[in-house]
Amino acid sequence: MVKIFTAFLATLLAGCTLIPKGSSPVALYDLGPISTSAAGAVLSSQTTIQVANISAPVWLDTQAIRYRLAYHDPARIYTYAGSRWNAPPAELLTEYFRQYFATRNININSQNKEHTPAGYLLKIDLGEFTQIFNAPDSSEVVVQLHATLYEPTSRLPVAQQNFSGRQAAQTADAAGAVTAFILVSDSLLDELVQWLSDIHQ
Repeated sequence: MVKIFTAFLATLLAGCTLIPKGSSPVALYDLGPISTSAAGAVLSSQTTIQVANISAPVWLDTQAIRYRLAYHDPARIYTYAGSRWNAPPAELLTEYFRQYFATRNININSQNKEHTPAGYLLKIDLGEFTQIFNAPDSSEVVVQLHATLYEPTSRLPVAQQNFSGRQAAQTADAAGAVTAFILVSDSLLDELVQWLSDIHQ
């Protein structure tokens, strides 16, 4: 009886560590830590910005890493089966944007903070976040943002600006796309901060 129980226990423990045949783990990606190499503009210490959650169209509200084959069927959207984002792109960019401000000593009035005077409200709409293949071995990522800054008391729009960035991917796969998305996100957020700095000069 002891031998039978021992054999059963060994089989049970082994089953907990086995991966079913034909399956493979899905690679999860985010935008990584904020780059410290970019100079970036710095806003006045008196400027407080309330950063709203970035919004996105329904088709982008997913963890899928999307791409198009412009040379084959440009109207069709594909997704990588074995790779995906850790959260929808709008959520990743929201966190990335807030971290980006924090590393550059820009005051951020979080929506969840209490007893903090209201500052400018920054709303960003994400319009595009896709990898585009112009040839089987050549691709670039495209990111499009629309930013609106609102005045602290009246909440009327002060300024609006469209931002668009492209970055070639070094490899024709999900990993290459993620690296390119990180680079173009750094570039666009630098542009956003410079735009905000110019407004408050």
